[in-house]
Amino acid sequence: MKKIVLITGGSRGIGFGIAKELAKSGCNLAINGMRKEAQVTEILHELKNLGAEVIYCQGDISSSSDRAKIIRTTLDKFKKIHVLINNAGVAPEKRNDLLEATEESFDRVMNTNLRGPFFLTQQIANHMVDSKPTNDPIQACIINISSVSATMASTKRGEYCISKSGMGMMTKLFAVRLGEYNIPVYEVRPGVIETDMTSGVLEKYQKQVTEGLTIEPRLGMPEDVGKVVAALVENRIPYATGQVINVDGGLSLPRF
Repeated sequence: MKKIVLITGGSRGIGFGIAKELAKSGCNLAINGMRKEAQVTEILHELKNLGAEVIYCQGDISSSSDRAKIIRTTLDKFKKIHVLINNAGVAPEKRNDLLEATEESFDRVMNTNLRGPFFLTQQIANHMVDSKPTNDPIQACIINISSVSATMASTKRGEYCISKSGMGMMTKLFAVRLGEYNIPVYEVRPGVIETDMTSGVLEKYQKQVTEGLTIEPRLGMPEDVGKVVAALVENRIPYATGQVINVDGGLSLPRF
């Protein structure tokens, strides 16, 4: 039996990198995204060509009704969700200084990056717990895609840093709560990854890398994160619930 994996924000960037690695490893995928399905047809075909059965669940995870629709669409097709990957996230639309950050930007980022994943996880965790008595032999797990910004302060993206820091505690809380059901919860913290989210400041980051920003002398790629997530999904990093894995080329390693 193949694992059924729901990936939020799975049609682009890091999420798509994760989806490709999981398709290669033999998972079936429910891909969530904001765009209409007609706009992601090529992406879905690429995943199917890697051997996965794939469905698209359009919806905004910051919306309660959309979260319910995403779950319902996945269960209608696959009957179960073995793995939830909370990847969808947004950066502030404008990088305002901390002293000029707006409530509107704060609410938008927090609703998508923390509130939505929290309540989506709550609902799917209950589904996973309810599925335990069916003796499904597949190991369930939950993986939160956070950021090095959970611990590294960036004063022009304050709301983003706070949202990712909150996801760190969310990981710990669900790891503790779901321990009795043998459902591990992990957090993966990417560094600077080449995606559409970083495209506007890519030149700046590339210059910083040449100046020693990271220990490994390159920016990260979505597949770097995907390979780590695949190892977690395949239970190749056992006995590690609640742990954080940094995929950042050494960016967050203290040095002097």
